[in-house]
Amino acid sequence: MGTNNLRCVASKAKQGVIAIGATLIALLATALPALATEHHPKGDFAPFADCPLSNPATNLCIHAQTESGEVVVGNKAVPISKTVTLQGGAHETGPETQEFIGAEDGNTLSRTPQNVPGGLASLVNCNEIGLLLERIACEAVFENGVTGVTATTELAAPASTIGISLQNLVEGEGTALSLPVKIKLDNPLLGSSCYIGSNATPIVIDLTTGTTSPPPPNTPIKGKKGHAEFKDEFNLVIVRENSLVNNSFAAPRAKGCGGLFSFLIDPIINGKLGLPAASGHNTAILNGTLEDANAPAVTASE
Repeated sequence: MGTNNLRCVASKAKQGVIAIGATLIALLATALPALATEHHPKGDFAPFADCPLSNPATNLCIHAQTESGEVVVGNKAVPISKTVTLQGGAHETGPETQEFIGAEDGNTLSRTPQNVPGGLASLVNCNEIGLLLERIACEAVFENGVTGVTATTELAAPASTIGISLQNLVEGEGTALSLPVKIKLDNPLLGSSCYIGSNATPIVIDLTTGTTSPPPPNTPIKGKKGHAEFKDEFNLVIVRENSLVNNSFAAPRAKGCGGLFSFLIDPIINGKLGLPAASGHNTAILNGTLEDANAPAVTASE
C-alpha cells in the first residue's frame, strides 16, 4: 500500500474516532438531565423540591427545619442561631415505621455553621503551647483578628442510616429521629479537618419529643410534640413548635485540629471541651418545624 493510501486510511480512521466521540458526548448530554432530575412542586408543596421523587420507594416527602435550640458537647454550649434543614423522603415499611431516603440532590442535612461563643480564645490558649515556633504561629492568628470559630453539624453516615418514626414524634415516646453526625470546627488556626466525631466513629443522637432518661450528671429534659396543621386534603402535615431532645449521647475526642500541628492543638481543644465526653455530659435541643407530605400529592403539584 502506498504512502498516500496509508494517509487516507489514517485520516478516515481519525474522522471515525471523532464521530464516535461526538456521538458519545451527545448521548451523555441527553442522559445527564435524567440522572439529575429536578422537581418543581408548587404551592404548599414548594418546600419539597429535593424530595427523592425519582425513587419509586418514596411514599412521603420530609422537610424539617431546626430554627433554635443548642448543642452542648462536653463543656461547650453552641446555640443554634441559623436554620438547619433536614430534607428527603421516607418509605413506609409498616403501619408505624418508616425508612429514610436521602434528598434528591444529596443535600440531606444542610451544612450550616453556628458561631461558637468566645471563639478561638475559649478553645485555645497559645501560652499552653510549649514549642516556640508553634506558639508564635498561634499568636499570629489572634493578632490578625481571625478568632471566630464556627461549628457545623454534618452527616457522618449514608442518609439511609437516619432513623425516623413519625408515630413516635406524634406520641412523644421513644426515638423520633436518630442522627449519625460529626461536628466540624472551623478557623484558620484549626485548619479544614478539625472534627469531633467521624464517619468511622459518629456521634449518634437519638432524639425524642418525649422525656429523656440520661445517666448523671444530666437530668431528664422534656421535648415537645408541637402543634399539627393538616392541609391540602390531609396530604400535607405541618408540625410547628416541636422540640426534639437528647442528653444521653456520648462524644469522642476532637481530631485533626491545627493541621500539621494537630498533635499540639488536639489535646488543648479536648482539654478545653472536656472530650471525650461520656453519656450524660452532652445535650441536644432542636426546636423547629416539620413538614411531611404524601409523595403523589407533591408530584401532582408540579
